[in-house]
Amino acid sequence: MEAAAGNPEELGAKDSTMGSVADAMRDAAATASEHAAKVKEAFSIAGPAAMKSLSKFSYTSAYVASYGVTYAAVFLANAIPSDNAIVRGFSDGARAALEALETK
Repeated sequence: MEAAAGNPEELGAKDSTMGSVADAMRDAAATASEHAAKVKEAFSIAGPAAMKSLSKFSYTSAYVASYGVTYAAVFLANAIPSDNAIVRGFSDGARAALEALETK
């Protein structure tokens, strides 16, 4: 084995193989760096668009929920005759709640 290790052809082949491995590692590192830069650039473009979509979705969801609750409450309030104990109770309760909020 020692005789083979000193053979110039084998040393040249080992150097060539190591050079090829080194070239492949350098190319892989460069490709990974380029890919990371592309991902960072894509995220910087897509990030604000995703936030805008999420914001729009949140606003629309809150609007629909608010509209639905308010519409249903007004519809029920208008469906009940105005001169009875239930309506006076709702009215007095709402007034008391507003007064409680104003004192805090």
